Amino acid sequence: MTKTAAVLFANGCEEVEALSPIDVLRRLGAQADMVALDKRNVVSAHNVHLVCDKVLDDSLLDYDIVIFPGGGTGAKNLRESDRLMALMQQRAQQGKWNAAMCAAPTAFSRYGLLDGHDYTVFPGMSDQIQAESPSAKYQDGLVVVDQAAHLITSRGPATALAYSYAIAEAIGYDTADVKEAMQYNYLKANI
Repeated sequence: MTKTAAVLFANGCEEVEALSPIDVLRRLGAQADMVALDKRNVVSAHNVHLVCDKVLDDSLLDYDIVIFPGGGTGAKNLRESDRLMALMQQRAQQGKWNAAMCAAPTAFSRYGLLDGHDYTVFPGMSDQIQAESPSAKYQDGLVVVDQAAHLITSRGPATALAYSYAIAEAIGYDTADVKEAMQYNYLKANI
């Protein structure tokens, strides 16, 4: 059965963090949708114009995983959306997978999704999260997977592929062949 993923795009998103999960998941045969926060045309943090597949609606509840890229402005736009917060809280209550990287875990913090759970975030932003979610447990890893909460978090642009593979694996894909084909194993061994 094909797995489904939604990547949330907001103006100011970090391109590599937004498009890497789309790329990896589509290579694996998943339905990976680019979902815009409020309008289909989004301008990224570095002025790349992106056209999303759809705009946020209640179908967000139906995806196997919802993925937030970072980017300071993009993460702030996701964080401030009360509609998105309500949908993400419902997803968490349903035990569905959710992922956020770079600055975007601050949105999860506002939503209450990190309370009592392991996470990572862009360096220097953990103080903001700890002030908002004192029971959240910061981990210094490239990618942190909290199995109990169905949460995946990561640090920043350079960790986008590791993050994307962790997302794919969490929803049941074997990433071994894709890692090899994308030269990820070579990168990992030689960096």
